[in-house]
Amino acid sequence: MKTQDMLATHPRRSSINEQSLVNCIAACIECADTCNICADACLGEEKVQTLVNCIRMNLDCADICRATASMISRQTGSDPQIMKMQLEVCAVVCQKCTQQCEQHAEMHRHCRICATSCRSCEEACRQLISSL
Repeated sequence: MKTQDMLATHPRRSSINEQSLVNCIAACIECADTCNICADACLGEEKVQTLVNCIRMNLDCADICRATASMISRQTGSDPQIMKMQLEVCAVVCQKCTQQCEQHAEMHRHCRICATSCRSCEEACRQLISSL
């Protein structure tokens, strides 16, 4: 994985568990992509009005996951307290997005897939928090 290779070349090695960090970065990026695609798929559904809250949550989750991945990728001078707070926000938003998508999962496969991705991201964030 390129992320792990890049972290290994960093001149300032962090005390953060590298595997948890790599897993979290990957989960955040995947979740952001999945949420964007789910929002777009919701927009393509016939009864789009019933999916407005899901679309909004997908877009918010995507933005937060992308910001989290970017933030935790930076190793120079990171503030552990701020990192923990960002990871907690990401975990909570992923949890809420999972709940929102699960409301539509039976009818829409894209919501089912998105819920799974959000759940994985929440778990990865919580795992990284516990290793800080």
